[in-house]
Amino acid sequence: MGCAGWALREASREMQRARGGRRTKGGTVMTANPSGLPRLSVAVITRDEEERLPACLQSASFADEVVVVDSGSTDRTVEIARSFGAHTLVEPWRGFSVQKQFAVDQCANDWVLILDADERVPEETAGAVREALGSMRDGEVSAFSFPRKNFLHGRWIRHCGWWPDRIVRLVDRRMGAFDGRAVHEQWLARGGIHAFDVPIEHHSFRNYSELVAKMELYSDLASRAFFEEGKTVGPLTPPLHALWMFLRTYLLELGVLDGFDGFVISLMNAGGSFFKYAKLRELEWN
Repeated sequence: MGCAGWALREASREMQRARGGRRTKGGTVMTANPSGLPRLSVAVITRDEEERLPACLQSASFADEVVVVDSGSTDRTVEIARSFGAHTLVEPWRGFSVQKQFAVDQCANDWVLILDADERVPEETAGAVREALGSMRDGEVSAFSFPRKNFLHGRWIRHCGWWPDRIVRLVDRRMGAFDGRAVHEQWLARGGIHAFDVPIEHHSFRNYSELVAKMELYSDLASRAFFEEGKTVGPLTPPLHALWMFLRTYLLELGVLDGFDGFVISLMNAGGSFFKYAKLRELEWN
């Protein structure tokens, strides 16, 4: 685990200690089922997710504990989380890595499944998770990765680089931490990572407006991260990166086979790449 990940985890633990430490039941930290099988926590970060959160929490009902960390929702997100019995906290937004690390550190169990509010755990995946945890020897694996089915307009997008979109989500929180990056955060595992074949479903975008909003947010975060690192680019960098990203997504990653949605996704990828570097140049001028 790198220095950034270690520092992030220690900062999150400091916040946790300031709030009285890990949650317990009956004064005892939850560690294992009476059967001896490892207990499982689910960690979710939210903000204004009243529409998508119920399906997420329903799919996570097989876990022993659900922790929701909200960053100031103005809708019914917190109320919904509590109605599902989730241990719900409200914390100021500190970025994706810090927020997710904080949520993981609030969990009472060592094994944690990390979800976004727009993600779902199919029944076959839930069963595979329970089976894997039940048959695993201690220390054998430190994390598990899943392929993700990404949806747009309720349709599974099979190309554009959206499948299999493998990501580490089931982790032994004693054996890793988030990397601290402002965008495209990753869990850094200290140990073996097992690859599941069963998927997590990601209902990330309901319409093109949400695609545009994410492009705007992520290009802003990435440009600021580049600026803080001292990275500089020339005037041709934004258009050249945008052109390459469109060609890669639409042709090499076969976005053309996803119809008009594939074309729009390719344009948004190109736009995100363009504005990431264009905003970096803008920051250099100020």
